[in-house]
Amino acid sequence: MPSGKSPIEDFLDSLSSKEAQKVIWVLKLVEELENISTKYYKHLSNTNGIIEIRAQVGKNHFRLLGFEHKEKLVILTNGFKKKDQKVPKSEIDLAQQRRKEYLAKEHNNEWFR
Repeated sequence: MPSGKSPIEDFLDSLSSKEAQKVIWVLKLVEELENISTKYYKHLSNTNGIIEIRAQVGKNHFRLLGFEHKEKLVILTNGFKKKDQKVPKSEIDLAQQRRKEYLAKEHNNEWFR
């Protein structure tokens, strides 16, 4: 059950310690490196700017979706364990919806009230 912290925190809390450590390691790479391998960071085609951050622990593949905003700031929207070759449309739709909500709130200055 979600704690209400954030979708990403809830996702990380659902992982084992080893899995969470690997995902956080990849997030640090994304934050610190100028050029990131597509092994870890990829723009998803036909998604209106949704990006995918990729981590793997053994045979388990984990994905964080989000979008770039204001000079490379990455806003993460959701995370999941990948079970198929393709990213599920429902996860992309969720990322797009949360992107839209974030930008609307930012436009209305709701984050700063």
